[in-house]
Amino acid sequence: MITGAPVDAARVGRDGALRLSFERRGAVTALTGCRSILPLQVLAPVSLDDPAAVVSILNPTGGLLGGDRLSIEVDVEAGAHAVLTTPSATRVYRADGAPTVQTVRLRLGPGAVVEWVPDHTIPFAGSALRQAFDVELDETASLVLVDAFSAGRIALGEAWRFALLESAISIRDRCGWLLHDRFVLRGRAGEDEPAFGGLGFAESHPYFASIAVIGAFDAARFAAEVHQRVGADTPGACLGAAVLPRRGALVRCLARNAPALVEAVERCWNLARAALLARPPLALRKG
Repeated sequence: MITGAPVDAARVGRDGALRLSFERRGAVTALTGCRSILPLQVLAPVSLDDPAAVVSILNPTGGLLGGDRLSIEVDVEAGAHAVLTTPSATRVYRADGAPTVQTVRLRLGPGAVVEWVPDHTIPFAGSALRQAFDVELDETASLVLVDAFSAGRIALGEAWRFALLESAISIRDRCGWLLHDRFVLRGRAGEDEPAFGGLGFAESHPYFASIAVIGAFDAARFAAEVHQRVGADTPGACLGAAVLPRRGALVRCLARNAPALVEAVERCWNLARAALLARPPLALRKG
């Protein structure tokens, strides 16, 4: 059992923690360590006709609250393969004080594979979220990491009404940095504020995602396939893909609605699985 920090009665929010460990057992991956403090939990791992162990991370409180400080640590040992997802989109509620802070640390051993493919995050009007991914992987490990968002509750007219949305992705191996990517967005305070509608400002697309793919694969070919097979054939979505200096590629996606975002991300993930792992698409059977 994880022991939490002393409770500060004056502070709003909770300290949540999740620690997961995966090991290779014969031809399959086993979840060998699982410790959690609310508001973080996991569902029991499942196997979906794939070598990976599929684990869903959930928040039984319904979403992230201002002042929450959440820490997720995942260790994937040599040869193990973990797919980490969520049952649904993550909601971030209005924060009157301190922002929500979520830190995700992934450690991948030799030949390990992690696919981090949660549903997108929805920042409500007035919410504030600081998020960071810290990934350290062996030179023979493989990674797919999806970081996807909506601009708010779009149907309620809350696009870009969050107070703060910040996300950073840092990936490195023994030889140094593979990717460091960060954005900081502050929402519109009122109708007179500039819209996120021009070049460099989401171009009127209220859904967006970054997808990092790291490993031993033909990154240039993968990037070309993203343009040809996803960007040119997914209505309502615009995609760009670039080859990283070492061992990977980065995909950017803008979408006009949630179905277009989900379709574009899923198709990119399928291409990444084929390129990295020579594996077919993995149906997560949500809903």
